[in-house]
Amino acid sequence: MLDAHIRSLIDPPLNAAGRMIARLGIGADEITLAGFVAGMTAAVAIVLGEPLIALVLILIGRIADGLDGAVARASAPTDRGAFLDIALDFIFYGSIPLAFALADQYRNALPAAVLIASFHVNGATFLAYSAMAAKRGIETSAQGTKSIYYLAGLAEGAETILVFALMCVLPDQFAIIALIFAAMCFVSAVARIVVGWRSLR
Repeated sequence: MLDAHIRSLIDPPLNAAGRMIARLGIGADEITLAGFVAGMTAAVAIVLGEPLIALVLILIGRIADGLDGAVARASAPTDRGAFLDIALDFIFYGSIPLAFALADQYRNALPAAVLIASFHVNGATFLAYSAMAAKRGIETSAQGTKSIYYLAGLAEGAETILVFALMCVLPDQFAIIALIFAAMCFVSAVARIVVGWRSLR
């Protein structure tokens, strides 16, 4: 929901930084991997009871996630890089609620499971539509310049990071935050199914 609205704010500085990084000879894939490592380290920090450290690592990882695309656009975007980016993103998204479940299994395991299930459903509808859009040559730049079609929804990347940040600041409220966001993800998935069903006739 927020992703398309913040593109005009974040794209100019990201693209400028991407051009500078590309001139230094640092590749987009290396930045993708560095961001993934930061995200996985954040999950470990949550399990160890350090959610504020995790918050810093999550923000570092997400900055890297924005920079990798900017570096790719400033050099040579590849299908391999786009695949690596989206695959590692989904692993990261699942790791954070899993980490909260491991940190407090009694209170967090069930809400984390519901949230991960909602991510699975939301991701499946998102990727399925992207595959069909690619087959039909359908493109959009509403979410910025992307290698795959990004079908907008109520719960997107920006909302997910905001929710993860809120979980890290208020770890005792993880369960209610997770369930509310899971509901948003399920609504997004249903909306994508409806849009896909109508637009792919």
